[in-house]
Amino acid sequence: MIRRPQRTLTPQERERVRSTSSLNLQGALIVGITDPVPNPSPMSEDEGQWVREQVWPQFITIIDRKYPFGFWRWSTCELGTCWNCRSRRCDLCVHRQQGGPNVDQGFDWVHNAQGMVVAKLILRPGGEPCVWWCRCPCSKSGPLPEPERAELEAVVEPPETAAASTTERGRRPGARGDAQEVLF
Repeated sequence: MIRRPQRTLTPQERERVRSTSSLNLQGALIVGITDPVPNPSPMSEDEGQWVREQVWPQFITIIDRKYPFGFWRWSTCELGTCWNCRSRRCDLCVHRQQGGPNVDQGFDWVHNAQGMVVAKLILRPGGEPCVWWCRCPCSKSGPLPEPERAELEAVVEPPETAAASTTERGRRPGARGDAQEVLF
């Protein structure tokens, strides 16, 4: 299995991700498509755009356009960094939680223009697994490396600081009911 490095987004790509609606961004983070790592393609981006506009059924195009780099374009082995590692919570990496990478079944579904499944598409006829390796360079097994553990401990607020930051009503600032509540 080839483990490719984490992708660094360009400033334009970062802006594209930031401009994604919140609900779709959450979905993209969960399935690892905020920074996909594409395999080499025989098609140019312009040719792919033509196929998406002229050939894809409307239901696929509508969903695909809602995500920063598309939704239907990526196989499992092309997915990027998991949402936990993006949040600097490598202790909760998808691979760490599940004890290893997710392997899909090596096939996808072919839909007709109305969205009905009409056939099974075998993506890897040689039987090679299509695996999502979180692209973060953190350790995926065993104990957390020391720098990550120290970084996580620095983020956690010590109990004495938390107690000092409560309001006179006994609630932390920003808790439900406070005027300082922040909405995302």
